[in-house]
Amino acid sequence: MKSFAAKVGEGVKGENGKPSVGPVYRNLLSEKGFPPMDSEITTAWDIFSKAVEKFPDNKMLGWRQIVDDKVGPYLWKTYKEAYEEVLQIGSALRATGAEPGCRVGIYGVNCPQWIIAMEACAAQTLICVPLYDTLGSGAVDYIVDHAEIDFVFVQDTKIKGLLEPDCKCAKRVKAIVSFTNVSEEHSLKASEIGVKIYSWLEFLRMGREKPEETNPPKPFNICTIMYTSGTSGDPKGVVLTHEAVATYVVGMDLYMDQFEDKMTHEDVYLSFLPLAHILDRMNEEYFFRKGASVGYYHGDLNVLRDDIQELKPTYLAGVPRVFERIHEGIQKALQELNPRRRFIFNALYKHKLTWLNRGYSHSKASPMADFIAFRKIRDKLGGRIRLLVSGGAPLSPEIEEFLRVTCCCFVVQGYGLTETLGGTALGFPDEICMLGTVGIPAVYNEIRLEEVAEMGYDPLGENPAGEICIRGKCLFSGYYKNPELTEEVMKDGWFHTGDIGEIQPNGVLKIIDRKKNLIKLSQGEYVALENLENIYGQNNVVQDIWVYGDSFKSMLVAVIVPNPETVNRWAKDLGFTKSFEELCSLPELQEHIILELESTAEKNKLRRFEYIKAVTVEKKPFDVERDLVTATLKNRRNNLLKYYQVQIDEMYRKLASKKN
Repeated sequence: MKSFAAKVGEGVKGENGKPSVGPVYRNLLSEKGFPPMDSEITTAWDIFSKAVEKFPDNKMLGWRQIVDDKVGPYLWKTYKEAYEEVLQIGSALRATGAEPGCRVGIYGVNCPQWIIAMEACAAQTLICVPLYDTLGSGAVDYIVDHAEIDFVFVQDTKIKGLLEPDCKCAKRVKAIVSFTNVSEEHSLKASEIGVKIYSWLEFLRMGREKPEETNPPKPFNICTIMYTSGTSGDPKGVVLTHEAVATYVVGMDLYMDQFEDKMTHEDVYLSFLPLAHILDRMNEEYFFRKGASVGYYHGDLNVLRDDIQELKPTYLAGVPRVFERIHEGIQKALQELNPRRRFIFNALYKHKLTWLNRGYSHSKASPMADFIAFRKIRDKLGGRIRLLVSGGAPLSPEIEEFLRVTCCCFVVQGYGLTETLGGTALGFPDEICMLGTVGIPAVYNEIRLEEVAEMGYDPLGENPAGEICIRGKCLFSGYYKNPELTEEVMKDGWFHTGDIGEIQPNGVLKIIDRKKNLIKLSQGEYVALENLENIYGQNNVVQDIWVYGDSFKSMLVAVIVPNPETVNRWAKDLGFTKSFEELCSLPELQEHIILELESTAEKNKLRRFEYIKAVTVEKKPFDVERDLVTATLKNRRNNLLKYYQVQIDEMYRKLASKKN
């Protein structure tokens, strides 16, 4: 059997209360030690500035202007033009009082100004702190205060929230810079509370009038503090150094360079995942290293296909929900074909899959099938697509297989966290044996599994499985102002991810579970199930509740044991004269409970993906006798899933049929 990863250390059986640990695996490129770093690339500033030297006239940042509600073609800034703006924005920051080490917030949708502000921070050894409001109600306010942010670059539509009297941003920041213009209303309000506010052009002009030399960072300087959601409570600030960012990019370059079909300065990436998240941020850093082009979606994910057709990208990265939508769209179109054409499509699909399974590359498996049927799907992705990467949550094997067969390009899954700069593992292009897995360790990291006895996972067992632990050069430095949490996840140099993985016989990693009750839905959003159960449990209609989420689904469902007294009162008001057991089978009660849960979600300002979309009503409380709860009445999630698997499957089936 072909091996894709190098085993560089043996596993150790646990003793004296310590868990067993599995063998240590590295990328084959690192088998005899991590490769030497590129001496020219030691910081994030080096990535950008060296690209400007090598590719000054290449298109770097693309965007679409909207005039009279009409979206125009892509406009571009070259590397040289972007560099000139970076110098001016950096000079203006210094002129307004920014000193090395100051924290600078960036708040808004992906656009050239976002990246220029980010690179200006790097030019002056300032710390970039992305702000992102989907981390929950009050998250922006919390991050501004916790990170002690002094300056904020912001999308014009979000300025109003930052100027509210009860917003900590209004009390502590020295200056706000709009991505575009500043309205008279916002200017007046900022003046009233003593905050300086500038339009983008005003800030550029200040930088031109008061030029400052760049003050590039050292590798050990903090590049960014990126906040991410936790199991409960406030977001946690992940500290990433310039060295870690540079190491990731150099490692990705080495990894991609070993394949015949290489990434070059002619590649084009469509950016639509939030820049405040690690996946898109590091994708763009890698593209800047290559002198390639990044085009931004125009802000509406519902018409992303229009941006795809206009930009014609060669590379797309998305969370599984994006690829699920592509799959759903193709399947819908197939159903509309006449039976003969649908039969031909399915026959060509099976034919190409057969040759892929025999080891042929996607381009050579069946050129005939590509020409007759699948090139039309490739055209829907712009016609030039070369690579699709799915990350953020597991992509179902069925959808991955479908994309590999029909998209006429490389399709791979990756795995990573903010703490590992998003690039812990990545699949090999054109290796069908990696279907359903997340590939092999990154060049500058190593992976091992650690025993999780309470869940039955043993890294030294017949099917090696355990908590994924990561060590190496592409790691965070700790959680900002939270040494306790840092110590909790960093043990003996190994970062404990909380994800459960399997190492396949060929050295490839597969994600199979989550150690804690924090899961990712298919759109890549974290959901803390226990926290939601506590919130929804406050509603009087709920006696017992078990919330379930699947990483291959985008919605939550639940099994509810309703409160008999509340249900009987509801029934009396509506004129129902049935027993409690009979009432529990009524669709009217099911609908009433969903409305009640929606009301609770609204009151607690839950995010839309935390809303429960379907319920099964159970008349009998969860009990110890059926092993559904512990002696302290905590939900036994694995047992509940086994017990209610049929109902879970049925709820998701009904939700899918509603959508269609």
